[in-house]
Amino acid sequence: MRIELPDKVKTIIHRLQSHGYEAYAVGGCVRDSILGRIPEDWDITTQAMPKETKALFSHTIDTGIAHGTITVFLDGEGFEVTTYRIDGKYEDSRHPSEVTFVRNLKEDLLRRDFTINAMAYNDEVGLVDIFGGLEDIRAGVIRCVGDAYARFSEDALRILRGVRFAAQLGFEIDGDTKEGMRLLAPALQKISAERIQAELMKILLSARPDMLREAWKLGITKEFLPEFDRAMETEQETPHHMYTVGEHILHTLGGIRSDRVLRLVMLFHDLGKPEVKTVDELGAAHFKGHAEKSREIVKKVLKRLKFDNATRHSVEKLVYYHDYRMPVTKKNVRRAINKIGEELFPLYLEVRRADVLAQSIYMRKEKLADIDGVETLYREIIDSGQCVSIKDLAVTGRDLIDAGMEPGREIGQTLERLLDLVIETPGLNTKEELLKHI
Repeated sequence: MRIELPDKVKTIIHRLQSHGYEAYAVGGCVRDSILGRIPEDWDITTQAMPKETKALFSHTIDTGIAHGTITVFLDGEGFEVTTYRIDGKYEDSRHPSEVTFVRNLKEDLLRRDFTINAMAYNDEVGLVDIFGGLEDIRAGVIRCVGDAYARFSEDALRILRGVRFAAQLGFEIDGDTKEGMRLLAPALQKISAERIQAELMKILLSARPDMLREAWKLGITKEFLPEFDRAMETEQETPHHMYTVGEHILHTLGGIRSDRVLRLVMLFHDLGKPEVKTVDELGAAHFKGHAEKSREIVKKVLKRLKFDNATRHSVEKLVYYHDYRMPVTKKNVRRAINKIGEELFPLYLEVRRADVLAQSIYMRKEKLADIDGVETLYREIIDSGQCVSIKDLAVTGRDLIDAGMEPGREIGQTLERLLDLVIETPGLNTKEELLKHI
């Protein structure tokens, strides 16, 4: 099998080889090349010690020299070059306490997580595939190198990485690998929130976000998102639904485009339902106040997983308004745009549509027609430039002061009152008209 290496990768490998050292492209870049995907990074592994590698290149940075990694720069582009190594004892379920540099490629490949990531390649030798990575790619299988329990004991993050690779590549997880994940899942408690967040987002943004179902079955989500486990176990005894809360969430994830905010909104939009569920005397379930409860969960979990403030704000707001409905009139749609925000309103429409399509077919046609009607009016309102926020008012705070109002809280209150008038009657949005109403 031949892999087309980038010219700069070839240059690094050839320079190492010409000085008597083995060198290969390794890991994800080899896997992705075989799969016909464009690698994000090209990593190189070599027999040369870090100092020996540094001596061969004019521009290097000691990225992680204690672990054998330096970054070699060619024409401003950096490539990580790592010495063959074996890892010492893992004391934090994430990092080895020490590493030992070795001269044998097999020993280096043995320490890697999955067979599909434990292949190496150069033009001279071709593909080095000691553990059956190519066969597993062809079979669509995620399988640990060697003993799964040992691999996950070394680095618990590999548990989530395995789910992520399955989600991104459309692969299934090998049985022994699943068992290792199930047994070691509690070790995820030792992994940093930032690392958990990164892997979770890669799963959510993949073509198979419903791999979270597998993570739930294996006891993985319980360790960082127990709220999701409760949703998977909560029935919805109502004609509007045909799935548990969690299964409904998974179907909404697959029914909305791969966008960071949208996928997070769908993950969280109904997580409050288990906490507010009631069942009436006829056996019908009700979930009053679930949007507010879901927003509280968003606030807590996104803070716990160290998400940025902008993401938290958008997801919180859309989760709170995900079930917000209004009569299909321009006046009511203008008010809704004002409440939800001009930037978020198109996302709100996508959220509502995905939500409906993951429900039962009961009244689906009517629900979708309602969303279509709101969207049509939204387009007309925006296209005609109608005022839906204070920034679009024909008067400003300075205009009110010039008209004789004292600076202070009353200015803001007056602008809000004028906005309310304009949302009700768009034709009033002229400076002359609005100054009559102060």
